Amino acid sequence: MIRESFQESGFKNILNDARRQDLEKKFEQLPNADKYVFQHGPVVLSVNSSFCGLLSNTLFRRVLHVTQGRFSSTLPMVFIPLISTMVTYEAAVRQPLMEGDLNCSICAFIRGGLTGAVVGCLHPVFIALPLNACLAARYNTSPMPSKENMLKYWKGVCYPVLKKMRFAIFLQFALGAYLGSRQHAIYLKMLKMPGLKDPEELGD
Repeated sequence: MIRESFQESGFKNILNDARRQDLEKKFEQLPNADKYVFQHGPVVLSVNSSFCGLLSNTLFRRVLHVTQGRFSSTLPMVFIPLISTMVTYEAAVRQPLMEGDLNCSICAFIRGGLTGAVVGCLHPVFIALPLNACLAARYNTSPMPSKENMLKYWKGVCYPVLKKMRFAIFLQFALGAYLGSRQHAIYLKMLKMPGLKDPEELGD
């Protein structure tokens, strides 16, 4: 039984490699516009995440009256959202498509949208909060709450920031969802090219 399990696992690995190689060959035959969307679309989403990080950092600094540590708070808010969004989108959308494992257009739409909204916008907000809270406490720019009022205080701090970030969250969701849908459409185009079978057929 263990031997059969290993054989099945090895067969799946070979099948995945065959799918990936076929898709990579067909990818090279795509029009330049489709290649550009597939290769550089996630970069645009990730750069937008950096802007969301900068915006959320600026808003929290204003709410907490922080003027010190500008460079130390700005640098992580640029690079952490950028890298997180790029890695998450690659793992959730682009890589499964290139391996023939994401055949559901709605799934690609949702994965792309959630990556853009959650990882690309909400995640930077929740990084900026503790970062600027530490600066506010260190430099005494804003009175820190007691343990009894802590939850209420931080909800009051976050509310105006999240309110101003609503459009950015929607924009990131829309862009991520568009990229997921567009890349899935490109994936279907590759499947229809001569010499490439549907992943389900490759598994038969």
